Amino acid sequence: MQRVTIHRDGVALSCLVGGSGDEVVVLLHGLAGSAAEFVPTAEALLPEHRVIVVDQRGHGHSTRRPQDLSRRAYVEDVLAVVAELAGGVPVTVVGQSMGGHTALLFAAEYPELVRRLVLLEGGVGGREERGDYPAELGAFFASWPVPFADVRQAAQFLGDTPVAQAWLRDLDRRPDGLWPRFEAGVMRGAIAAVADRACWDEWQRVQAPTLLVFGEHGIIPAAEVRRMVSLRPDVERVVVAGAGHDVHLEDRGAWVRALGQFLHR
Repeated sequence: MQRVTIHRDGVALSCLVGGSGDEVVVLLHGLAGSAAEFVPTAEALLPEHRVIVVDQRGHGHSTRRPQDLSRRAYVEDVLAVVAELAGGVPVTVVGQSMGGHTALLFAAEYPELVRRLVLLEGGVGGREERGDYPAELGAFFASWPVPFADVRQAAQFLGDTPVAQAWLRDLDRRPDGLWPRFEAGVMRGAIAAVADRACWDEWQRVQAPTLLVFGEHGIIPAAEVRRMVSLRPDVERVVVAGAGHDVHLEDRGAWVRALGQFLHR
């Protein structure tokens, strides 16, 4: 895949682009992730689809310390990507976790640009039943003893979970050591915007056919999932057995099958 950078509102947005099909799929990673973790998903969709994998602002190879971390900023970033890299045609937008929240808001705001919507362990946001998760996540990322001297030290701290392996593969090598491709404070600010309110009105405004994919042991509260489905009984829902929040990293086969079947309907 080819890396392409576009600019909007003083922010550089780095994207991986590949494929040549008529259908365009835009992939949005979650908090503290990057486009790299969705490359296997993108490759499974090639060459039948044209795929755009976005490093969202504050992540990956995009601007590391953007001033604006509002939900509006993330949505308008997707609009810029679709306009410049997809030619403004309706796309399938796929998002995991925070990326799913971005995708949901984009679909509600720009229904004419969304052909289909896929939320992977994504919900409506807010704090109900979740506690102060922005503070918890911010504290976790701030606890990383960076820079890491080498991959071994990083692995000793991060562990060997699928998401830890994704972080290890994506570390930024600098003269003083290895750094994550994000700032802890930026991550706290970005997720605080998601937690600010539950976007139930936006969820009900989505017009595109929608697929919800959850891990059996995921983090989206069961009550939230039930309400999402009750408000939009037309949505399709898949639960991946044994998986947690990072379904695309934990059971890529099941995730790709669910996504592929939905895209071929």
